[in-house]
Parts: sequence; C-alpha cells; structure tokens
Amino acid sequence: MIRRILSEKTYSSFALIVIFHIVGLVGFTNDPLVNLFKILVPFHLLLMLGIVLWNNTSWNKHFILFSILIFLFSFIVEMLGTNTGLIFGEYSYGKTLGFKLWNTPLMIAVNWFILVLGVGSILSYLHLKSTLVFSAIGATILTMLDFLIEPIAIKFDYWQWDLIEVPIQNYLAWWVLAFIFILIFRKLHFNKQNIVAAFLLGIQFVFFILLNLL
Repeated sequence: MIRRILSEKTYSSFALIVIFHIVGLVGFTNDPLVNLFKILVPFHLLLMLGIVLWNNTSWNKHFILFSILIFLFSFIVEMLGTNTGLIFGEYSYGKTLGFKLWNTPLMIAVNWFILVLGVGSILSYLHLKSTLVFSAIGATILTMLDFLIEPIAIKFDYWQWDLIEVPIQNYLAWWVLAFIFILIFRKLHFNKQNIVAAFLLGIQFVFFILLNLL
C-alpha cells in the first residue's frame, strides 16, 4: 500500500497539480494575463480530470456507473438550474468555462466529478462507518469550497448572479446535491482511495483561499 501511494506516478501527479495551480495563481493575479488564463480554464479542468483518472485503480462497472451518473445528473441539474432559477437561484454562465449546451458548460460536469471523487477519496481514508455521516461531512466540505469559489467565479466570469449577493438557496442546493452524489459514491463498489484526487481537492482549497486573499 505504501509503495503504491508513494509511487513515482503519484509524486509526478502531485507535482503537476501543484505546478499548474501555481501558474494559474500567477495568471489570475496579473491583469495582463487574466484574459488568457480565462480561456485556459476548460483545458485546466480537463488536465486535472486526466491526472485523476490516470491514478484511478478501479475501472469496474461500478466506477463506470458512478462516472456516468455524476457527469449526467450534475449536468442535468445545472442545466435546469441555470434555465429556470428554481434550484440554485437566478444565475447564468459566462464564457470562462467554455462550450455550453442549453446555456450550461459541459465543464461544470467535469468539475462536479473531480470534486465528488476528491472528497469521497479523502473520507474513504477515514473509514467512517455511517453512510449518512460520510455523505453529510462530504457535502459540508464541498459547500465550504463553493463558498470560496463563488467570489472568484463571479470575478472571472465563470457565472453571474442576478442578485448582488449569492443567495443562501445556492449553498443549500449545493449541499443537497453534493450529499446525493457522495451517497452514490459511497454505495457503489469500487476502490474509493484515490490519493491524487484527494490531494487535488486540498490544493483547490488552498488555491481559492489564496485567490480570495490576493
């Protein structure tokens, strides 16, 4: 187990994640580079997805089902949300997340998948017995991350809210949706301990904390 976790591939993945987030931090905090780095956001998400999947050790039918469900359901919910305003509140996506289908960027589903796999991996290392506790803690962690993401997302045109402030409804919906997705993660049978996905989630917390401070 230790050899696998501390493999050369794992260290290489850690290094790539740190380097690309440092580069992103530099880009988003320097005005002449901001427009370029906004264009690169979808490619960054795809790269992070590739790194996480490169380190995935379970490709059985349950992992494939988990992937399909998260990608599909997250996109559908986000599509309904942005087109009706009934789920998260009144908001619309900007150009930063790239190509949109029905006013919804495909990258939002990639983001949800990375987040759920990351928090699920972290909690799997804790060996929690209760599925409800597991899912509730995971949903709370992701909602905390969304709290950090929102000011950055608005500033760099990931999405915009019709109201001046982000509605409480958004955070409640995020928590419920994350709870359901993490519950799916918990119930399906595949190797849940992807240390690179867990590391990536930690780096995202650091990244968005720093962007909020700088």
